[in-house]
Amino acid sequence: MRNELEWFKSSFSGDQGDDCVEVADGTGAVHVRDSKLELRAGSPRMTIPPKTWGRFIAELRASSLERPL
Repeated sequence: MRNELEWFKSSFSGDQGDDCVEVADGTGAVHVRDSKLELRAGSPRMTIPPKTWGRFIAELRASSLERPL
């Protein structure tokens, strides 16, 4: 069994690779981190229940954003 998370870069992140929010979906939760911080055990990240993440994304899509998700 593989327990490493597969991180995906946000579409709103900068193109230079230094200004990035990444998300990983796994282990029954959605994980969000700042890629500027070194990825290692104990690195700060948010762990969010999938239903809560779904509501958050739905609210973002329903709001008036300059750029769609």
